[in-house]
Amino acid sequence: MPTIEEQYQAKHPTSQETYADAMDIFPDGVTHDNRFLMPFPVVATHAKGSRKWDVDGNEYVDYVMGHGALLLGHGHPDVVKAVTDKVTQGTHLGANTKEEIEWGRLVQKLIPSAERVRFTSSGTEATLLALRLVRAFTGKYKVIKFQSHFHGWHDFLLAGSGRNMGGIAPEVAALSYVLQPNDNGAVARTLEEHDDIAAVILEPTGAGMGQIPVYPEFLQELRDVTTKHGVVLIFDEVVTGFRISTGGAQSLYGVTPDVTTLAKILAGGLPGGAVSGRADILNMIAHDESNGDNRVGHAGTFNANPLAAAAGTAALKLVATGEHNAKADATATVLRRGINDLMTRMEIPGCCYGMASIFQLRLGMQCQCTDAEHQHPSESQGATPPALVRQLRLAALNSGMDLMGGRSGLVSSAHTDADIQETLGYFEETFSALRADGRV
Repeated sequence: MPTIEEQYQAKHPTSQETYADAMDIFPDGVTHDNRFLMPFPVVATHAKGSRKWDVDGNEYVDYVMGHGALLLGHGHPDVVKAVTDKVTQGTHLGANTKEEIEWGRLVQKLIPSAERVRFTSSGTEATLLALRLVRAFTGKYKVIKFQSHFHGWHDFLLAGSGRNMGGIAPEVAALSYVLQPNDNGAVARTLEEHDDIAAVILEPTGAGMGQIPVYPEFLQELRDVTTKHGVVLIFDEVVTGFRISTGGAQSLYGVTPDVTTLAKILAGGLPGGAVSGRADILNMIAHDESNGDNRVGHAGTFNANPLAAAAGTAALKLVATGEHNAKADATATVLRRGINDLMTRMEIPGCCYGMASIFQLRLGMQCQCTDAEHQHPSESQGATPPALVRQLRLAALNSGMDLMGGRSGLVSSAHTDADIQETLGYFEETFSALRADGRV
């Protein structure tokens, strides 16, 4: 019987040829680290609803969903119409627009912390701007962040993220105090021992879309201790904003940060990010005499681009109803339970866990999910080995589904009951292939 990799090469010959061309242009032949896959990645052509297709005509149930940007699925008709109508009026007007005001109002309506909003072109830009704002506001320059939490690829927050640190000056990395999540005592001690800390920043549901979860009570403890010490609390809701609930994790848990960063779902599948939060902090951008030399300058050619504003407005209007979140969450719950039942029946070591419309896979080890609400295994049980993740990703693509990084997935409101039943069949094929290759 062919191995997983041999089957993958047989099913994707045109992707392999296309990737050879890409290798002449791009480092690693890709334009995003998460798209890198050996022996070569799939090359997609188009998508609709819950599905996408590649250059070899293979069809996939898609759980990457635009790296998390597509709560509504691919090509929702309201979003498509909004962009199509707008593109004929100009792709980039280089001026203020009514569309950006409507977009910003929706952010204010949905995100509890959003007294003011400033748009950027990406989530990385949003966290970079958030840091500059809080440093200008507080007059301090260091930040507390948490191990494995990812806040974009810029220099200032990459320390402790588990990502490569090439090109980052040690002096810049030293501006971060990297602590273990869920340890409020460590946060309190660090704040008591150091008076140079401007902010605490975290992914409010935990690193890697909740792969290493943060406990809800820890969020309230952070709110209390940062308020006590006069330190700004930043929620990076680039992933969780509008997905964990219509108002993000802060709305779900009732913990309001001082500053929130947003992207992904924010722009309806187009490039776009934002910083939102307290007016006094965001107003460090304002041309106000009181800011003086401490004013934060913020340019950006594509900030609030009219096409992104149109797509984002259409998407957030749909999100605001709550219907799409409810449907995606319910569908993901069925999928997580189905995967766990399948793993039990097939005696596959591991588990599927997650919250809202996100699922996470942990394979190759026994794990006991002790939290009935959030269904996550103990952190001490470790993560799926990288070699197994790669084989899982290849086997899943062979079966007919695309997973986020090979071990996670994002469910949209476009995923149907039929998609879930088909997906469970694909997981059975995937696990069987892993077993046949001696991987589990």
